[in-house]
Amino acid sequence: MNFYEKYVLPKVLNCTCGSKPIKLQRKKIIPLAKGKILEIGVGSGLNMPFYNHSDIEEFHALEPSKELCNMAKKIAENEKLKVNFYQCGAENIPLPDNYFDTVIITYTMCTIPEVHRANTEIKRELKNDGKMIFCEHGEAPDANIKKWQKRINPFWGLIAGGCNIDRKIPDLIQESGFDIVEMEEMYLPSTPKIAGYNYWGYAVSK
Repeated sequence: MNFYEKYVLPKVLNCTCGSKPIKLQRKKIIPLAKGKILEIGVGSGLNMPFYNHSDIEEFHALEPSKELCNMAKKIAENEKLKVNFYQCGAENIPLPDNYFDTVIITYTMCTIPEVHRANTEIKRELKNDGKMIFCEHGEAPDANIKKWQKRINPFWGLIAGGCNIDRKIPDLIQESGFDIVEMEEMYLPSTPKIAGYNYWGYAVSK
């Protein structure tokens, strides 16, 4: 890990992923989480202020970055949330099958190297009636924006920790064995269109 990845990137991600439009997206979906909850890619803990404590039976969180994980632990302490943290990726989740009522994934599918494998792991973790609640940015519907996304994406990942701005989020979810029950989509205000097309909703196992 180089200096940028260890000392600069975590602060950059915390700032960009904590912008007002993204914070409003988090506020829409995080309160829907209930029961035994698993958050994939907890990052610096930006979702934590929006959980309803009374709806949480257990809370587990994955984050491969040690630096971001340490930031999230401080937020959990401030929010008085009891969280079981795992410093690992989502491709191999060290937790039992058919266990969680809710899996939360926000602004993370863009970065996971083997995203289909990770989503299959999420499906394994969920109870039969469980929900994967998602909020992600991805491929825009407009041809011109899509063209620029493809041009910029190879360079974007180099400065944004492997983030991809042109992933087909609905396809990634459905191809991993989920049915999308509800989904909304739009360009976020005050956000560059190449990185600001959002999909959010929830999916269940097929």
